Amino acid sequence: MKSSMGLKAKLGLNVFKEDRQFHISIKSGMEKDIRLKKALLVCPAGLYMENEKKEVVLSADGCLECGTCLLACGSEVLKWNYPAGGAGVQFRFG
Repeated sequence: MKSSMGLKAKLGLNVFKEDRQFHISIKSGMEKDIRLKKALLVCPAGLYMENEKKEVVLSADGCLECGTCLLACGSEVLKWNYPAGGAGVQFRFG
């Protein structure tokens, strides 16, 4: 019987090339905005976390560039652009 790879194993095969600046940022003063709580739930890469001050913080490691956070939170809260050419995620499996 053929064994299947789990999601974390598949994501671990991806290659991430850093850009000069990360392509997503939380707009200044919006760190405690209630809309950011949605990103905690919907980001498939788990890039959003809440710190001890109850502010949502963003990690630049492993973004899949899917845009789910932008759809959930809105452009009033997040600044979101695709990375420059040659940077960002390179999918390696399926």
